[in-house]
Amino acid sequence: QPQLVESGGGLVQPGGSLRLSCSASEFSLDSYAVAWVRQGPGKEREGVSWISSNGGSTNYADFLKGRFTISRDNAQNTVYLQMNDLQSEDTADYVCAALRDYSYYDGNYKLLPWSVYRYWGQGTQVTVSS
Repeated sequence: QPQLVESGGGLVQPGGSLRLSCSASEFSLDSYAVAWVRQGPGKEREGVSWISSNGGSTNYADFLKGRFTISRDNAQNTVYLQMNDLQSEDTADYVCAALRDYSYYDGNYKLLPWSVYRYWGQGTQVTVSS
């Protein structure tokens, strides 16, 4: 059964850092663009960051202001999200999702509907609190 598994979440103080991992099993991620999506308490789901299948294109939500970095290692079948200067508003369940990548996306994924994503992970909780 193909699946995505997230790890790396936890409790961190404001200003701290975490690195999330999204690992795929039973399928190869190298044909898939991947998004990190989050949903905080009482908030709607929102896209955080996206990366193309070859890692050559990345997108970020405007509210991040350069604090997060997405990357991938296709040899390890894993996508990462480095999160720095975490703030309380970053508290959320972070989920990774994969969509089959096509050239016509041209590396632009921010406006794609969630329905195009084929695989979703179960999420990892990030809590930012002092």
